[in-house]
Amino acid sequence: MSKIITSGGDEADFTKPLYVPIKRRSFFMYAGATAGATALLLSGCDDDDDVVSTPGTVNLGAGDVGVLNFAYALEQLEAAFYDRVKTSPASDFTSAEKDYFTQVAAHEAIHRDFFKAAINRDAPGKIIANLTPNFDSIDFTKRATVLAAARTFEDLGVQAYNGAGKYLKTPAYLVIAGQIVSVEARHAAYVRDLISNGSFADDSIVDPLTGLDKALEPVDVIAAAQGFIKEKLDASNVGK
Repeated sequence: MSKIITSGGDEADFTKPLYVPIKRRSFFMYAGATAGATALLLSGCDDDDDVVSTPGTVNLGAGDVGVLNFAYALEQLEAAFYDRVKTSPASDFTSAEKDYFTQVAAHEAIHRDFFKAAINRDAPGKIIANLTPNFDSIDFTKRATVLAAARTFEDLGVQAYNGAGKYLKTPAYLVIAGQIVSVEARHAAYVRDLISNGSFADDSIVDPLTGLDKALEPVDVIAAAQGFIKEKLDASNVGK
């Protein structure tokens, strides 16, 4: 079993090592503004020692590292998608929509870079490689297809964080995941309303019995996202 040791420190101690690699520092300042946040170090026997990887497959790992790699994989996908949308916007986007997607591209790049920095700091050598997106099925020249893809990615992102959050053992990671998923939910709501006004919280994404956003297990999320990623991902050990 891997063991997370928390060493005493204030909020700045937790976030400061992550400031340097990232230009958009404000996210890390807000993410670290959690009472009792501590500097985190992984030590002892790692859960990944028991993970068997299949040749040609990217195994996301186990324990907290597996959950962080899982989130990192999804943020890589979203960041690549929105960078493409920002760089080559659909010909029928309004100027307001172009501005919106430029903002979202920045958000997703920050999220991606945060997980990259966090994993490299707290679990050296355990980070997955850069993934190669496969957007062949998306016509980036048309507003309707871009919005449909954005809805897919954002809904999936919210369900992914909701489903994986329970597997995090480290409170500070859980707090930050909660902050990120709230942003993903804002993205999802906006895109859904662009497609169909008033659909931002319909029964397809909010459980009518519980009043909560729906959640998916990591293996189900990866199965849904796999068609947009060239490398084969294995999430079977995430949360174990």
